[in-house]
Amino acid sequence: MPLTSGPQRPAPPEPEHEHRTEHDMLGDIDVPAHAYYGAHTARAVVNFPLTGETLAARPHLIGALAAVKHAAARANAEVGALDPALASAIEDACAEIRAGALREQFVVDLIQGGAGTSTNMNANEVIANRALELLGRQRGEYAVLHPLDHVNLGQSTNDVYPTAVKLALDAHLAELLGALAGLRAAFAAKAAEFADVLKIGRTQLQDAVPMTLGQEFGAFAATLAGDEQRLSEARLLLHELNLGGTAIGTGLNARPGYRERAMEHLRRLTGIPTLVSSPDLVEATQDVGVFVQLSGVLKRTAVKLSKICNDLRLLSSGPQAGLGEIALPARQAGSSIMPGKVNPVIPEAVNQIAFEVIGNDVTVTLAAEGGQLQLNAFEPVIYRSLSAGLAHLAAGIGVLTEHCVRGITAHRRRLADTVAASTGLVTALGPALGYETACAIALEAHHTGRPALDLVRERALLTEAELRDLTSPASLTGLPAV
Repeated sequence: MPLTSGPQRPAPPEPEHEHRTEHDMLGDIDVPAHAYYGAHTARAVVNFPLTGETLAARPHLIGALAAVKHAAARANAEVGALDPALASAIEDACAEIRAGALREQFVVDLIQGGAGTSTNMNANEVIANRALELLGRQRGEYAVLHPLDHVNLGQSTNDVYPTAVKLALDAHLAELLGALAGLRAAFAAKAAEFADVLKIGRTQLQDAVPMTLGQEFGAFAATLAGDEQRLSEARLLLHELNLGGTAIGTGLNARPGYRERAMEHLRRLTGIPTLVSSPDLVEATQDVGVFVQLSGVLKRTAVKLSKICNDLRLLSSGPQAGLGEIALPARQAGSSIMPGKVNPVIPEAVNQIAFEVIGNDVTVTLAAEGGQLQLNAFEPVIYRSLSAGLAHLAAGIGVLTEHCVRGITAHRRRLADTVAASTGLVTALGPALGYETACAIALEAHHTGRPALDLVRERALLTEAELRDLTSPASLTGLPAV
């Protein structure tokens, strides 16, 4: 079951100059009358005008927060800590939010001080005020249903926020894995299409030995399959949660049985059967190793994907003065001054996303290292970095698949001519000619521009039958003879 689904509730118009007054530990503060959020959120909006990206930009996180609060309310009702009527209202409010409602009410900046407290409070206040409406009450009537005493009952930011972050990242990962599977399939289809196209492979950008274009594209598919596996392994690590640990993992203020019931309900609500409670909640509350692991695997994927994009740009370069072995689909005019120029804009865009992911890995590393004692205060920037990388990679891969890879064509004649003229063929003759003789043939072919096979024929170094056997596609590429 996805964390979020359905349409987003449109934001109600804000009446001019209409406010309600709320109170928190710092005193009174005015909140817009239409707002579902409350005092803490209003202060956080003032305190953290940092990135311009609010929680509303991350629907997976909003859905995850609502799922956690939903599970907590049900568990608290079952252990006798929360009135069933209040629990039911909270659950209904959470269900609406998970379906996409009130997203515009999540107004706190993604980066914030307080280890995610403002995010947790934004969720508590929105859920509380919507639950109050469902009970026939006015927003702000917290004596009836309170953001902290009821919505946040048995919880702390320090177990709610990392739990929600892990659930949100799991949803992002599902999208990325789907995109990778689509790209892998597209490369595999091209590998089959180009299975009979001989070309010269290259090492250090110099001619090496023959291969097929199908083998080259098959390698792209294989490397993506490896990344899918590594990402799936990292994804499972996200399923160990510290929910129920409250402030530092000791479970203070949570009723006996709450932790187990909350986990059970969370598994059902999210549809993730592998969610488990950490065996050591104190360790789990302070540890962010799973995010470091995920970031490293994500960087690996980005690096390898960027290398593939580099290869596509090189193979399509020119087309007249470059390698020109393949043609990428033309997506737009490439120059404001050079008529007819078409650039490899799709691979270039994916390269840039990869650079972003690589840089984000440094941010995650520093934020993880900066944790102190029983809590890491920097999980907001960890989440922002990881969620951006996952979302951007998934989007970039989708574009690369649809607008580039599926439309790639091969310049078959050019590739055939290159193979025929290349000194790379001489490597295949080495065992029969001996290294010194093969080297002499290769050098002469290089200096004179004459095909190496013609020189072998002139000197009668091999019979025609031997040449055919040694230079057959099967012998050159290691593929079975057809």
